[in-house]
Amino acid sequence: MSVLVYTESEQGKFKKTAFEVASYAKAVANQLGTTVTAITFNAADASELGNYGVDKVLKVTNSDLDKFNANAYASAIAQAAKQEVSKVVVVSSSADSKYLAPIVAIDLEAGYASNVVEAPSSTSPFTVKRTAFTNKAFNMTTIDTDTKVVGVSQNSFGLVESNGTASSEDFSPSIPSISVTVQSVDKATDKVSIADAEIVVSGGRGLKGPENWGMIEELAEVLGAATACSKPVSDLGWRPHSEHVGQTGKPVASNLYIAIGISGAIQHLAGINSSKIKVVINTDPEAPFFKAADYGVVGDAFEVVPALIEKLKAFKAQNA
Repeated sequence: MSVLVYTESEQGKFKKTAFEVASYAKAVANQLGTTVTAITFNAADASELGNYGVDKVLKVTNSDLDKFNANAYASAIAQAAKQEVSKVVVVSSSADSKYLAPIVAIDLEAGYASNVVEAPSSTSPFTVKRTAFTNKAFNMTTIDTDTKVVGVSQNSFGLVESNGTASSEDFSPSIPSISVTVQSVDKATDKVSIADAEIVVSGGRGLKGPENWGMIEELAEVLGAATACSKPVSDLGWRPHSEHVGQTGKPVASNLYIAIGISGAIQHLAGINSSKIKVVINTDPEAPFFKAADYGVVGDAFEVVPALIEKLKAFKAQNA
């Protein structure tokens, strides 16, 4: 028996979430007194998973799976769980994993808990803490099925390094016919991904136009952050829709979220509430975002942001 973890990768390289879910799986395995087995899809080097508690890696190498397919990936994960007699399957709460996790749960007749933020408080009964009401509250969920599927919320558990090594073996599951194919993927290669970013700098209509976005990008560059925007900004065509964050855009669970010129509509706040620290810069002291923020600056972004960039650059220079 082993805890099985699905470790996401892209173009052969593991995403940060892969190491976080591996760390979580190790914590569960320690509670259960067992080992951790990871399943990978076309990952180039799986040995680094051993640094985060993985004992064995099942390597799936199949060119038909270069692009994510929920049914195919879920089928392979379920087959791996059955082979390893895994009673706990750990995935992330990424968009891809949220697609495949319910399918895995059905295949294994398992209960599924998404958006989990802590290691189980109990393994008998199996009880986990989850976010609820668009991250405004928590609940304790008990999974009473024989097999459990756990979806770990991004940046909630963190990376926990281990001094272990992972053995690997080839795994060739039967793949169901793939009826949907990806023709092409267009992706920016010179920017930090919103999904993987620990810091996100986001701008709204308070920036007055796309010509003023340079200071957002400069602040993001200084912080090593991803850039994002509110829905009205993407609707106006100031920024690409791929940068739109919020309940109707991409969810954000960064360690630091900086909102500049964003009033804080409920849909936007619902999509970024999982971020640990929220900072708002706005001229309107009555903007709804101030009620949700951990820190707020009432001021003109065109004065505050350049001053912040200058201070950050000076700090980095002193500590270089």
